[in-house]
Amino acid sequence: MIDLEAELSSAVRHFWETRLDQQAKQGGESGIKDAGNRSAVTGGKHADGFIRMIAKIVQDAGLAEENVHFVRKSGRTIPGYFRPTKDWDIVVSVGSDLIAAVEVKSQVGSFGNNFNNRIEEALGNSADFWMAYKRGIYAPSAKPWLGYLFMLEESPDSLRPKARIDLKPFPIDEAFQGVSYAKRYQETCLRLVREMNYDAVCFFTSNAQEGRQGRFSQPNPELSIANFAVSLESRIAAYCRLKG
Repeated sequence: MIDLEAELSSAVRHFWETRLDQQAKQGGESGIKDAGNRSAVTGGKHADGFIRMIAKIVQDAGLAEENVHFVRKSGRTIPGYFRPTKDWDIVVSVGSDLIAAVEVKSQVGSFGNNFNNRIEEALGNSADFWMAYKRGIYAPSAKPWLGYLFMLEESPDSLRPKARIDLKPFPIDEAFQGVSYAKRYQETCLRLVREMNYDAVCFFTSNAQEGRQGRFSQPNPELSIANFAVSLESRIAAYCRLKG
């Protein structure tokens, strides 16, 4: 297998360098910069390192490059059940066989505003994907593999424990009470795997200063890049053996 730690380190470095570069360049022609962190994301491409890393995992497991779709939109668009189509960050397919799909997300700042949105998005995408599979929309494919990779910014706001929430008459799950947004994300990602919404989830954290040196933290072994990669590679290798 490829050197996963080195690949993820390189992808993290690309993420932060691209964001900083976009912040500096955005508005250079118009003279108008987007507010806040928006200037770092309107240019796109900051997640490309993560996407290329996942593509390498797939190819290392035995599939040719032309079967890993992550550049042209046409190859990344597949049908849904509750909606006509969904554009995934990576789709792995061979002919009429859908083998895997992966969503790549990150969050930098605005934790309170975006936490629920990210969770709703992750749940909605997986629910739509698996219902489409159950209804035979991807037939004759065998059960495909679904993955989710998420990077959270390390900052005082994301790492600081939040005040307990007093809500009546229904109590809030204690796993989310009095913990940081980082802990909430970790718990949610763990549940997404254990409830089988996704076959594997990779969750890690980083910050702009250390991230530019490729540094990151993986708080939970079940959500590590190694666990994610082995699960994906096993599915790809099984398909290759089946098809000869």
